[in-house]
Amino acid sequence: MSQRKARVEHALREALQSAIDNDVKDPRVRAATLVTVSKVELNVDLSVANVYVSVVGDEATADGVVAGLVKAAGFLRGPIGRELRLQHAPELRFMGDPTIDMSEKLAAIVREDQERAKAVGRTAGEAQAPTPTPAKPDDGSSS
Repeated sequence: MSQRKARVEHALREALQSAIDNDVKDPRVRAATLVTVSKVELNVDLSVANVYVSVVGDEATADGVVAGLVKAAGFLRGPIGRELRLQHAPELRFMGDPTIDMSEKLAAIVREDQERAKAVGRTAGEAQAPTPTPAKPDDGSSS
């Protein structure tokens, strides 16, 4: 990845976070407890920015926030481009960030494993003793 692309992605992430917090007045976006721009990915020619947002709240709230940000993308594009002094501001494509949900699911799986381990009297992460397989009877033929 080029250094310029990395710098522009970082600057876009910071500028978008500030703009979402201060300038976006859409009630769907304001309904969420916390909206965080988790990642910005630009294409090679810097014309399209995929903006991943994580939302604290239920799934319906998260969907509403993403819909509100999609609607506000045109409103945000001009000021963000001017703030970053870009000749051509990238098209902003907002989408939910699935990594937060995935980490919550993994944490739940680990907690469940710890509870099961405690219930059977072993420590979490300890392998269960393998169950012996019954020996096959010798039929007398040799191989």
